[in-house]
Amino acid sequence: RQSGRRYNLFLKRRLRIDKRHQSKDSIFFRDGVRRIDFVLSYVDDLNKEWEKKLERRKEFESNLQKAGLELETEDKKESEDGKIYFVKIHAPWEVLITYAEVLNIKVPIKENDIPSMVENPLDCMLAPLRLPEKVMHPEPDYFTAPFSKDKQELYLINDESTFFSPSMRNRIVNYILTRCPYGTEEGKKKFGIKRLLNNGTYSAAYPLHDCQYWKKANDPNCDNERYTLYMEWARFLRFYKEQPLDLIRKYYGEKIGIYFAWLGFYTEMLFLAAVVGLICFLYGLFTMDENMSSKEICDPAIGGEIIMCPLCDRECEYWRLNTTCQSSEYSHLFDNVATLFFAIFMGIWVTLFLEFWKRRQARLKYEWDLVDFEEEQQQLQLRPEYEAKCTQKKKNPVTQEMEPYLPVTSQAVRFCISGTTVLFWVSLIIASMIAVIVYRLAVYAAFASLMENTQSLQPISGLLTPQLATSVTASCLNFVIIMILNFLYERIAIWITDMEIPRTHMEYENRLTMKMFLFQFVNYYSSCFYVAFFKGKFVGYPGAYTYMFNRWRNEECDPAGCLIELTTQLTIVMAGKQIWGNIQEAIVPWICNWWGRRKARSNPENLYSRWEQDHDLQTFGALGLFYEYLEMVIQFGFITLFVASFPLAPLLALMNNILEIRVDSWKLTTQYRRPVAAKAHSIGVWQEILNGMAILSVVTNAFIVAFTSDMIPRLVYYYAYSESEDSPMSGYINNSLSVFQISDFPDRNRPKLNPENFVICRYRDYRYPPDHERRYLHTMQFWHILAAKLAFIIIMEHVVFIVKFFVAWMIPDVPADVKAKIKREKYLTQKILHEYELEKLKERLCQGDKRATEKEFIATEGRMELSRAM
Repeated sequence: RQSGRRYNLFLKRRLRIDKRHQSKDSIFFRDGVRRIDFVLSYVDDLNKEWEKKLERRKEFESNLQKAGLELETEDKKESEDGKIYFVKIHAPWEVLITYAEVLNIKVPIKENDIPSMVENPLDCMLAPLRLPEKVMHPEPDYFTAPFSKDKQELYLINDESTFFSPSMRNRIVNYILTRCPYGTEEGKKKFGIKRLLNNGTYSAAYPLHDCQYWKKANDPNCDNERYTLYMEWARFLRFYKEQPLDLIRKYYGEKIGIYFAWLGFYTEMLFLAAVVGLICFLYGLFTMDENMSSKEICDPAIGGEIIMCPLCDRECEYWRLNTTCQSSEYSHLFDNVATLFFAIFMGIWVTLFLEFWKRRQARLKYEWDLVDFEEEQQQLQLRPEYEAKCTQKKKNPVTQEMEPYLPVTSQAVRFCISGTTVLFWVSLIIASMIAVIVYRLAVYAAFASLMENTQSLQPISGLLTPQLATSVTASCLNFVIIMILNFLYERIAIWITDMEIPRTHMEYENRLTMKMFLFQFVNYYSSCFYVAFFKGKFVGYPGAYTYMFNRWRNEECDPAGCLIELTTQLTIVMAGKQIWGNIQEAIVPWICNWWGRRKARSNPENLYSRWEQDHDLQTFGALGLFYEYLEMVIQFGFITLFVASFPLAPLLALMNNILEIRVDSWKLTTQYRRPVAAKAHSIGVWQEILNGMAILSVVTNAFIVAFTSDMIPRLVYYYAYSESEDSPMSGYINNSLSVFQISDFPDRNRPKLNPENFVICRYRDYRYPPDHERRYLHTMQFWHILAAKLAFIIIMEHVVFIVKFFVAWMIPDVPADVKAKIKREKYLTQKILHEYELEKLKERLCQGDKRATEKEFIATEGRMELSRAM
């Protein structure tokens, strides 16, 4: 019976459409003339709230019509599932020009006559990377001026229906929707589509895509920009092509455009860092056989004769140094002279990236008419939640109008709760990191005992040392904990920020950004900081080991150094995050959309309307870009803060970002509803976060080279303690290991077995031998190395900071040609506007009041003279 009903419903709708002879895959009202600028949807649930929701909708839609908008409702019988009503909204010309003036939208007044940039001689070589000119620059370049209803003849209005682009139109309609009242409840005036979405009065509100992404629309009036974006930008096979930024900006608005511009520029700059990092890695690979330290460790006559102290108490046995032969060889890949060069290079690279981005951003601001842009009113206006929750009012000293405000006492209480919650969650991260450290210490002894006593593991024991096995498993465990805490904290951060009741949209975004970044910074980087700066630094020595909680013996570094373990940690966390992130971004929305559209796929196109197709897509959301920026900034931290330990990090980031651009563009074009266009002239607070990380990266890399790498001890030995002129580094391994007399072991540490009756064992430190009068105290070489490390940190930091500040000073934030163009455009725009005013005054002179208009005429001419002089 149910299938029969569906078939009858299908036939009825088919007949209805045949009557109208119009495909429902359209972006126009039924008359085929008025464009659909926005769509609202709702479902009639016959519950206790039904009547209240109905009243709200009637009042809201009535007020929208009073504001000048035109509505057309699609009955639920017309929808694919027979449940959803769709309200289509069209903004007529009068509404558009009224709100264009309110929003200070800039529109064309004259085609730009400033010559374009001089052609690049490399353009012919870069031709394969270029997109067609029509795709790169979909519109001519114009001089623009803020729209004014009184000066309509000044603007280049060829066709009223296309003068305002669809993104401008949906921005204007969204502005009206966010302010439109829908009645009074509990003595308070209620307004805004956001509240109606939150309380279930409407189920969705969105602008329409202009066509299906995989084929052009049948309507000749459709621009098919979505199809063009998909074919030229959102497919992975186009990964080597430049991005059509002007078309992205035109279709999605400046805020999304500036994100893709930044991501593309960051990826381009990563190419240089990836090439240099790869060269440094290859240097380590090709010089692996020449590394004297690993040669001595692998030599049976040297490393094979050095007996090392047990890795854990009681259960572990003595072991020979040459069992770590392979891991010491691999350690040289990342711990060599090139590491120092790369750390300094990246300190300078990050400055070049940030400075050149400022220049690129300044060029975009000029090209996208954002030079005089102040934060959009929609960003600075009071949030509806703020107005709803703040019952008290006071006079605004600027506007002299009464505005709601939050009392200082209430603010203080909310900030205290917010701060305490953030501290609790940061403490939770630190506690989870300590738990992972305890895991490392607990299983370290088990791995050490297992690998020494299990014959089946002997073939891989050279490659998989107890230190490496512990590091790999702990890194994987840490990654799982990171992802779980991230999932939980995202919701907590939004809840805390909502509880603070920020005044404006910008304030809300900035507060949420700082909370999320602080949490993710601690969450992702705490384990790397532990391995880099704490592991192996507070071990003690045989007979006087240090213990965590007086139970677990602190970890030691591999005889070849801790750097290889930091590399392992960084690789697992960074690569795991990128893989998981791409799965979340691409596969999850695709599955959700596939499931949502499973019934509609079999329906013909003319029964599956454009508004229904978009309704079945995922919502991009107000915080959509926030998560994209956060993901990239965390990645930026990985490739800058710890890059001295892993020169291949920029290469991994480059490959990820090439994929990221296409995944982001694909999901935005095919899997998400069209976002409401919004303006932005920069990447906002993220710029300050990147600057802070750039400065911190110099410090962390200096400390990694000094304290985590073995470079400084090797250099001190080379210049001060080497005894061989022919081979200055020979004897370094023996020199870096101190001697311990086994009879001095206390019962707590003494191994149960000593089958070969060893008398002494060696350990990694610089201490006097047991027969010295200062037995087991630090030698002078230890203090020389410590002094060299501190001197290196001071010198490296000062050198890199001086170069950074010099480079920043040398590179102006705004290119000279852009400055000249801005001045030229301002002058010409003023001239055009003044000439227009002059013509108007002349007309008025001819018509009447000569005395008043003569004064205005003289004043206007004077203003033009002043403009020319300037």
